[in-house]
Amino acid sequence: MKSPLEQLINLKNKTAIVTGGAMGIGFGIAYRLAEAGANVVIADLNEKAGNKAVEELSANGWKAVFIKTDVADEKEVRDATLFAEKTYGSVDILVNNAGIYPIIPVMQMASADFEKILAINLKSVFLFTKSVAEIMIKQGTGGKIINITSIDALHPSSVGLAVYDASKHGLWGFTKNTALELAPHKIQVNAIAPGGIATPGTGAGTPTTPEMEAILKKFLEKIPMKRMGEPDDIGRVALFLTSNLSSYMTGSQIVVDGGVLLS
Repeated sequence: MKSPLEQLINLKNKTAIVTGGAMGIGFGIAYRLAEAGANVVIADLNEKAGNKAVEELSANGWKAVFIKTDVADEKEVRDATLFAEKTYGSVDILVNNAGIYPIIPVMQMASADFEKILAINLKSVFLFTKSVAEIMIKQGTGGKIINITSIDALHPSSVGLAVYDASKHGLWGFTKNTALELAPHKIQVNAIAPGGIATPGTGAGTPTTPEMEAILKKFLEKIPMKRMGEPDDIGRVALFLTSNLSSYMTGSQIVVDGGVLLS
């Protein structure tokens, strides 16, 4: 018997941790999951933005809390995971969204820059995946893990992002292998690869330097749909992957880029 549509996208009684969920793509995802009924735990280093995000979600009558978290710190990751479990009684969804993308050519990069990018973009995913999967396995009811990669996991976008690209290639590989490992526990692991998304981090839609405006203009010319994506474009796909609409998917990567890879 087929389930009704409203049941397929209903996340009521599910608890979701969204890393980097205070703004940008992370908040776009948190918004849609909360709207679908999930208890949302925003794990982010930006306390002011995190509390503001929770206020906005709560104002709609949805359940959300914030916990200040350095996603590259093992103890803080464990504390955030246990906080989510204690607050709402379970952890059913994990969205590994936190990431940074400083533009530094390899020949100008210091070892500390390299290590920081990999720590936040890749090590954090290992830490959260292991911590959350332990709880999911103990619960015995399965779960959903989404990793936010990038079109740079498939094709480089510009000079200066070599280590960012390496982290995203690594994340795509990690996604596929953990999908294989966790499938017997009914835990589905998938990825979303965003293209150019208008967020505070990219500077799109806000006053920027002439250099950044030139980069964005050049990038926009490559997009067949002739627009930058919005955080909600990723939020909608995240809802699909966290809901029962994607019940037979694991180890997949969904590209959401307005067609830019076609060019």
